[in-house]
Formats: sequence, C-alpha cells, structure tokens
Amino acid sequence: MSTIKAPETVLTTSTRVRCDGADNIRGGAALGHPRVFIEIDERGFAECGYCDRRFVLKGGPADLS
Repeated sequence: MSTIKAPETVLTTSTRVRCDGADNIRGGAALGHPRVFIEIDERGFAECGYCDRRFVLKGGPADLS
C-alpha cells in the first residue's frame, strides 16, 4: 500500500481547526467548499474530507519539521 502526499499541509497549534478550502483564494469561500471543523486526534493530524488538506499539530507525532 502506498501513501499519497496531501495536496497541502498546514501546521497548527490547535487540536480543533476549520477548513473551507479557500483560505488563500481571492473571493473567499464561494470558491471553496462548505466550512467544516476538524478535530486532530492522537495521531497528530487530520485531513479535510472535501479538499484533502492535512492539518498537523505542531510538536505532535506527525510533525516532521
């Protein structure tokens, strides 16, 4: 089984994050997806079900920086 790299990885200090797929897009959420709130679990990361953006908890088990 191979792992596919997430399209975008965001480092965060919070275990609860939000994603609308348009944070860096001019025009905002109208060009993204519905806003969702995601909880980072004990693995130290979570992925958005809409855009596959990966949120990694700084200092957590998935933080490779």
